[in-house]
Formats: sequence, structure tokens, C-alpha cells
Amino acid sequence: MSEISDPAQLRELLGEPGPRAVSKERVALHPRDKQWIANSPFIVLSTSDADGNCDASPKGDPAGFVKVLDDHTIVIPERPGNRRADGYLNILSNPHVGVLFLIPTRGETLRVNGRARLLSDAPYFDDMVVKGHRPILAIEIAIEQIFFHCAKAMLRSDLWKPERWAEFDFPTQARLVKELQPATAESVEQLEDYYTNQYQALLYKS
Repeated sequence: MSEISDPAQLRELLGEPGPRAVSKERVALHPRDKQWIANSPFIVLSTSDADGNCDASPKGDPAGFVKVLDDHTIVIPERPGNRRADGYLNILSNPHVGVLFLIPTRGETLRVNGRARLLSDAPYFDDMVVKGHRPILAIEIAIEQIFFHCAKAMLRSDLWKPERWAEFDFPTQARLVKELQPATAESVEQLEDYYTNQYQALLYKS
């Protein structure tokens, strides 16, 4: 086993980034960035606490749910969830965050890094209503770095090609919960009813 322990070793293996890779970083939103954000229905929010413990949280809503306030600021609304608040607790101790914007069928992704703060209300909350529900809270991010990431990961994985998707024999969410959390009080049947019949109705309700 050969562990890489310093930047020189890493560069010896990877080489130096090309001119386009270096020069693509920006600190303000370009109109094309705004267009991408307006068409993205799914993001991954990455955070870490003051000790470096990390979390990555998927978030989704109708395309354009992330609001652009200005060329240097974006806002992510929060909807009802499991109340663990892992990423939000991280932000309170370490405001540095990363956001990955995806658009179905597109290989590229948009990466935004910056400093976040949590807001319980703001004038723009009314602009982020979905199905009659305002956000519970919002993450306002001051952009420090933004760039498009190339499509190689999507091309290697065939992520958007249904004909290339492997058959996936995996338990339902209800059976998975009972398997991984055997102390769960509800029966498999009760959990199946919850995830099949009730879950959709709770997407925007606490």
C-alpha cells in the first residue's frame, strides 16, 4: 500500500491542471450560471463542522428553486425533512459550503463554493413559495468560487442513459428501515403504507 502524503506526490501522479481548468474559476455569477441555476431541480449541499466532520445533503424542488439574489449571492430554501439538521448545525460552526447543481440529461455540473448563513425569514421568502408553503428557513450563500465541472463523471457512469442502468434488486424503503433499525415500532406493513400513501403528501408539510 502506497499512501500519498504530500502535494508533490499528488502532483507527480496527476500532473498540473491545464490552462482552461485553472482559468475557469470565477467569483461572480455569469448570465449562463444564472440560466443553469434557473433550470436545476436538484443540488447537493456539502458542509463540514469546525472539526472537519463532513456532510453532503441532496435537495430538490421545481427547477429554479435556488434563488439568485445578485451576482454574488444565492439562496437555498429548506423544506420539511427529518429534522436531523446535520448540515445546518455544521454551518453554525463552519460557514464554508459547497453546492453542486445538476440538470437531468446534462453531463456538466455547476459548482459553487462560498460562505453561508442561516435565515429564519427574509423579504424574499415569499418568492420561494411552493404549493402554498414558504420555506422553513433558508441558506444564504456569499459566493467565493464558481465554475462549471466537465462531464467526464457523467459519461463514465452513463448516469442519464436508462438503457445502461443495471438491474437493482434492493429492499423497499420500508423494509430497509426495519432491517437497519429493527427497534422501529411500526410494522413493515405500516411503513409501506407511510412511504407509499402518505409520504408524497408530506413533502411540503411539517
